[in-house]
Amino acid sequence: MKSLVSSRTLVDQAYTVILDAICSGRLKPGERLTQADVAERLNVSRQPIHNALQVLKVQGFVCEAGRRGLIVAPVDPELFDAIYQLRSAIDPLAVRLATPRLTEADLARGQQLLAAGFEAVKVSGVASVKADAAFHSWIYDVSGNVLIVDTMRLNWRHLQRAMGEVLRHPAMLMRVWNEHRAIVDAMAAGDGEKAALLMHGHVVGAYEDVRQRFSEVVEPAPEPAAQRA
Repeated sequence: MKSLVSSRTLVDQAYTVILDAICSGRLKPGERLTQADVAERLNVSRQPIHNALQVLKVQGFVCEAGRRGLIVAPVDPELFDAIYQLRSAIDPLAVRLATPRLTEADLARGQQLLAAGFEAVKVSGVASVKADAAFHSWIYDVSGNVLIVDTMRLNWRHLQRAMGEVLRHPAMLMRVWNEHRAIVDAMAAGDGEKAALLMHGHVVGAYEDVRQRFSEVVEPAPEPAAQRA
């Protein structure tokens, strides 16, 4: 994490830097966060760090851990499930709204994001997750519905944590981006209903794949029968 220099308030800067570190995995679940340590690393006073950590606590990215104080919150499987349930409704709606609003500039931006996504697959799972978030954010923006944009922005940050833990399989990632390309093709053809159907299948399929791998990584393995006995 770097020293903060910008016109934004120090609280905003501290919030963004800490959140990025949590979502990228540089700050691990269970890692202790003290105001003094974070302030020193960011070269600021403790007050903006205190305020930023309080916001992150409310949003579920950090939590209290008794005498240890604040720690990076564990990735919550129930929250992960809930966000994907929400996405299964919101993402098809967003693409349905976005299709008739799509301009040449919007389409060009979508094609750029597709190209960036295929390149990200070659780099790492974390890079692909970030590109994935940018792609879906593009659709939310084009939808013109500010509630969709605001609702999903924070939820994607939670998803980034979970997906970054498990998406390490290039074949899965390539399939995701091929599905993205099919959605953009349907949007470019003006077929919002097809694009929405493709999006629903994409979200449900992604949930099933990621949830399986997520459970293998995050959830403890069942105790052997002999030990239970």
